[in-house]
Amino acid sequence: MVDFYPPTGPYDSGFLDVGDGNRLYYEQLGNPRGKPALMVHGGPGGGAMRRPTRAWDPDAYRIIRYDQRNCGRSTPHAGDPAADMSRNTTRDLIDDMERLREHLGIDRWLLNGASWGPTLILAYAQQYPERVTEIIIMSVMTSSRSEIEWLYRGARRFRPEAWQRFREGVPEGERDGDLLVAYARLMEHPDRAVRAKAAAEWLAWEDAVITGEPNGTPGMYSDREVDAQIAFVRICAHIFSNGAWLEEDQLIRDAHKLAGIPGVIVQGRHDMGCPVGTAWELAAAWPGARLHIIEDSGHAGSDALGQVVRDAIESFKDR
Repeated sequence: MVDFYPPTGPYDSGFLDVGDGNRLYYEQLGNPRGKPALMVHGGPGGGAMRRPTRAWDPDAYRIIRYDQRNCGRSTPHAGDPAADMSRNTTRDLIDDMERLREHLGIDRWLLNGASWGPTLILAYAQQYPERVTEIIIMSVMTSSRSEIEWLYRGARRFRPEAWQRFREGVPEGERDGDLLVAYARLMEHPDRAVRAKAAAEWLAWEDAVITGEPNGTPGMYSDREVDAQIAFVRICAHIFSNGAWLEEDQLIRDAHKLAGIPGVIVQGRHDMGCPVGTAWELAAAWPGARLHIIEDSGHAGSDALGQVVRDAIESFKDR
C-alpha cells in the first residue's frame, strides 16, 4: 500500500462475545465521528493487520479492523486443538460482522479487503445491502470450487515440483483424493508436531504459487510463528474443503443484489492465487462496479495497485 497519512494507531480496542464461547478482537482507529470503514482480512485465518494504518485519512474515517473467529487475537485460537471448528463457517462469520456493527452502534459502513476478504464482504453485502455504503476489494476470490481447485491443484502446472511436495504432505493413501480434506484431517491431529508439519507443507505451497509473480515475496505466507501457521492452515483447510458453504458461483450470480452500492475492484493481471477472470466476471455482474486491472501486479500487490486503492479510499471519504 502507498503511504500517505501519518501512522495512526488504535484509539479503542476490545473483545466482543459472539456466542459459542467465541470472542472477537476488534480495534478502532481514526476519527470516532468519521465515516465507518471495516477492514476484512484475508486468509481465511490471516488475522488483521497490526501495523498503523497510513492509507486512510484519520480525520475523515472511523476505521474498524478485527480478527475473524479463531485467529489473530480472537479466542479460542485455532492453534489450540480444543477450538471447535464446526462453529467457524461463512454463515457464522457473516453473523459476526453484523454483531460487530451493532455492538459499535454503526448504521452503515464501507467494506474493504483482499483475497479471502472479498468472499466475506460480498456474502455479507448480498445479505445486508442496506448496511453497506461502498466496497473496495483487491485480489478477488469468491471461494467457488473452481477457484479453490485452481489454487490447490490447477496451479501445479506452473510449480509441479512444489505441488508434488504439497501432495506428499498427506498420507500416501490420500494423495489421489481430496487433498484439502486430507489436510483438514491432519490439522485436527492430537499431535502438535503433526499439525505443525502439515501447516508448513501447506504454506510452502501457497508461497510457491505467488513467488514468481511481480513483487512476489518469498515466505509471504509462512513467515509467521508456528501457532499462527497452524491456525491459518486449520481454518483454510476447514473452510475450503467445505467449499465455504456457498453454492458454485453464488457470489457472482447474486452480484445484482449489490446494485446501488458503489464498488471498486482492483486486480493484479499476474495474480496466480486469485486469477483475474474472477474479478472480470464479478465486475460484469455487479451494476455500478469499477474494475481496475493492474499490469505490474500479482497477489502481493504493487505501488500502482496501492495507488488505485488509495484513490478509491480518497474518493469515498466525503461521500
